[in-house]
This record gives sequence, C-alpha cells and structure tokens, in this order.
Amino acid sequence: MNALFSYGTLQQTQVQIDTFGRELEGFSDKLIGFELGEVEITDEQVIKSSGKRFHPILKRTSNTESTVSGTVFMLTDDELKHADNYEADCYQRIKAPLVSGKTCWIYAQK
Repeated sequence: MNALFSYGTLQQTQVQIDTFGRELEGFSDKLIGFELGEVEITDEQVIKSSGKRFHPILKRTSNTESTVSGTVFMLTDDELKHADNYEADCYQRIKAPLVSGKTCWIYAQK
C-alpha cells in the first residue's frame, strides 16, 4: 500500500468515487516545509468531479516550520496510478515528510 497525503480535492467524496471507485478512509497529519498556492485547472472532467476550476497546489518553502494540514490515505498501486491521472500536468508526485514522522507521496508544484 502507498501512503498519499491529500490537502485538496482528493479529500472530496465525489472525487474519490470518480477517481478510485470508492470512498477512502484516512487519518489527519501535517506536511512539513510546504505552503499552499492555487492553480487553474483546464481538464473539464476534473472540474466536473471537483466542482472547482481552481485547485490548491503545494509549493516548497525554505521555512521548515511551514506546515499544511491534510489527510493521509492508503492506496493500492493501481489507485495511485489513478491519482496520477487525476492530477494536472503542473503537479509532480514526490515523497515528503509529515509531522507524525511518516513519509508519504504528495502532489506538489513542478
């Protein structure tokens, strides 16, 4: 299983059902060394699922005290591929540390 930190639309029930075919269960945590920005989405299917044209995006910061709250979901390899397909080209999937001490996948600005 793959730990994925979600801070935006992947936390929405409808997006989870559309993307993974099920509602996800997760736990709260915080990401270290990032802050939130915003990006305009042009994929109409993603906009339809999320109900939003503008989505949050993680931006790395040099301030190690910056944190972003979110939810950690455990995904199968196939589900992680579906998440990759859902995210726009301006996002990249990378590993990052959480306040809990765990490491997980995140989608951040390229």
